Amino acid sequence: MKAVKIIVIVLLVAFVGIQFMPVERNQSDGVPKTDFMLVNDVPSDIKNKLQVSCYDCHSNNTQYPWYNKVQPVAWYLENHIAEGKAELNFSEWAEYSARRKKSKLRSIVNQIINDEMPMDSYTLIHKEAAFSEEEIQQVIKYMENLKDSL
Repeated sequence: MKAVKIIVIVLLVAFVGIQFMPVERNQSDGVPKTDFMLVNDVPSDIKNKLQVSCYDCHSNNTQYPWYNKVQPVAWYLENHIAEGKAELNFSEWAEYSARRKKSKLRSIVNQIINDEMPMDSYTLIHKEAAFSEEEIQQVIKYMENLKDSL
């Protein structure tokens, strides 16, 4: 019983201790001129859906939930965001070559069709991020038209 108490106290102290470890947050003061929404003529309904469903992980400005203040959740979120931005960063869209843009647009379409994006772990908590069938068709049509115009 004494060993269990010691383990619990050590774990509690460790948990409290990691709360003071800083995390670099993915937030910026404004929207850069290279942002997908500024570079392209995005209809408002698609713009809103992309911001709700994609921009937290795929832009330079994440809208953090309250639980991002708790470690180790913050570390997990920051790692997830860094991976998402490495794959596609809507804030840097204008800096991509035409070839890369087409590739990213194809990937966006395929991942939405295959229900890979937004991720289930994200839509579990952010119900509004899930795509309806109508939204899927609208976004796919827009992305396909954009790809064809490049």
